[in-house]
Amino acid sequence: MTTRRTVLSLMGSALAAPVFLRDALAQRQTWAPTRPIRLIVAYPAGGPTDGIARIVAQDIAGPLGQAVVVENVGGASGAIGTRQVARGEPDGHLITFGNNQTHGNNMFLMREPGYDAVKDFAPLAGAGAFEHIFVVKNDLPVKTIPELIALAKSKPGELNYGSTGIGSGSHLSTELFMVRTGIQMTHVPYRGAAPLVQDVVGGRIDVANSTMASVFTQIQGGLLRGIAIGSPKRNAQLPDVPTLREQGVTNADAESWTGFFAPAATPHPAIYRLSKEILASLAKPSVVEAITKLGFTISVRDPEAFKPYHEQEMRTWAEVIKAANIKPEG
Repeated sequence: MTTRRTVLSLMGSALAAPVFLRDALAQRQTWAPTRPIRLIVAYPAGGPTDGIARIVAQDIAGPLGQAVVVENVGGASGAIGTRQVARGEPDGHLITFGNNQTHGNNMFLMREPGYDAVKDFAPLAGAGAFEHIFVVKNDLPVKTIPELIALAKSKPGELNYGSTGIGSGSHLSTELFMVRTGIQMTHVPYRGAAPLVQDVVGGRIDVANSTMASVFTQIQGGLLRGIAIGSPKRNAQLPDVPTLREQGVTNADAESWTGFFAPAATPHPAIYRLSKEILASLAKPSVVEAITKLGFTISVRDPEAFKPYHEQEMRTWAEVIKAANIKPEG
């Protein structure tokens, strides 16, 4: 028999559960996809964001009982693909893997992004962040940050730097770096990491402050040169590359966070199930190993924890944009 003590205990457990879990339990429903799930990546195939999305998509397909198909919808600094999800059918069969550009900076750098990064999306899971590393083409005569600063000051505006698009972490962190060091370089935006790295390796771009994941293999292979890590400490995979701070540049560190989202009106049971499977995937040793090899730092957050983190990150990058004096475009 169900006693009063049992009922009170169950009520207490429910109240202690995360909000997103309580909402799902309250509806007394289970949810399972009835067709393949579309996972939109708002960048071209081949970049680090795309790589992580594909690892997780493949892993969660089995538990969900449906294929999870990654679709690359690049353009407009990630706004086109992100907008597609914001306006898509909120039935659990459409999600996206976004980042600080798609779900943050675009709000401040685009006059009409076509969506609201907070109101139009329900967070499913925070995945972690990409470390940034300054790289230069092999024939650029610099091996350290002081040498890069000296060269840039001797040729104001002549050096160019590439980024993964206006408003991306690679764009804003480099603009902040120029503010901190008093140098000028010319910005060349790309539609993703893959074409950017290709042009640095090919010598058409002088400098890039890229995510570790996008340039790690090329650095190891000697195709380009890493000269500084934009984090408080060195990366264990590239222990010989010093930090910006070690080379005299402070307050210019940057990381690019990532997370999974669904359209805001997606039913709670679907959000709970999708979140559950993504969180479980990001905790698997095999998945962690595969993603870490891409130069990504996993830091998992459930929806309840990710929401305030997301909002704080938006405020942080808004301050970076202000400090770099970058104006909205488009």
